[in-house]
Amino acid sequence: MTEAAAAARPATADVEVVGVRKAYGTVEAVAGVDFEVAAGSFFTLLGPSGSGKTTTLRLVAGFERPDAGTIRLAGADITGLPPYTRDVNTVFQDYALFPHMTVAENVGYGLRVRKVGRAERRRRVSEVLETVRLAEYGDRKPIQLSGGQRQRVALARSIVNRPRVLLLDEPLGALDLKLRQEMQGFLKSLQRELGMTFVYVTHDQEEALTMSDRIAVFNHGRIEQIGAPEEVYDRPATEFVAGFVGTSNIVERGGRRLCVRPERIAFAADGEPATVDDVVFVGAFTRYLVSTEDGARLSVVQQAGPEPLARGAAVRLAWRDEDAFELRAGNAYS
Repeated sequence: MTEAAAAARPATADVEVVGVRKAYGTVEAVAGVDFEVAAGSFFTLLGPSGSGKTTTLRLVAGFERPDAGTIRLAGADITGLPPYTRDVNTVFQDYALFPHMTVAENVGYGLRVRKVGRAERRRRVSEVLETVRLAEYGDRKPIQLSGGQRQRVALARSIVNRPRVLLLDEPLGALDLKLRQEMQGFLKSLQRELGMTFVYVTHDQEEALTMSDRIAVFNHGRIEQIGAPEEVYDRPATEFVAGFVGTSNIVERGGRRLCVRPERIAFAADGEPATVDDVVFVGAFTRYLVSTEDGARLSVVQQAGPEPLARGAAVRLAWRDEDAFELRAGNAYS
């Protein structure tokens, strides 16, 4: 799908989840979730293990049925429809490629099941392999590919049918750090190129911040906050979001609990007295763990210099008022 085609879509959200609940016995995995995913956007469900994000994705895919609530796709109610009738495809972490088939055969399998003609099938497979930068790999078997290439084959197989929405369940979890970072950039550029709606599940905050247009932060089956990456990071709505998305310092001032990010704290001559407890060199920056006179322990990040402060050094800390945000204790999203 071209960017022009995506821009021409109606304003109706591609995915709407309204009041959805799902329980397994006495455990409520999804406890009343509401969100919308705009057409052509990259929307991420972020949260720790057991937070309800994967169950929510499976509900949208149709692999699970909700106990309550409504799921709509492009305005149409799909709550009770089976997976194969929904205009969505899912990419999993384990690729699920057929080892005895070539790359081209794997990618074209869904088209063959749908009885698409051989010439059309060959054309669309060739087109999508070009899109995922694997045009020269059609005759290879999955075992002859790297992990990143296999993941791109899985992506190609999922988009060749041109679904309205692509669901991705932690697809980069099996890759090493460097390859995962490369694939993050590739996925985002692919989503922009296709103009397709991506709904992505991850527990990795960097993945969510790097790729997403909007992020829904899950905790105990509920959504704590929805917003753009900058909003979720710079203005966390709850203490959970502040602690889960990046590193945060929680300080109490005047009976209020405030969040201050480590990189927003400066060593200043007229700041609050503190002592350096530990120094951690992380390449491009140095992380200092400091204690204030009232017993608070804070993390301070500074660009790495030739002479870092030593343990036990006396410092003074300061931050701008606009860099400290008041937190709520519980769920803030409604």
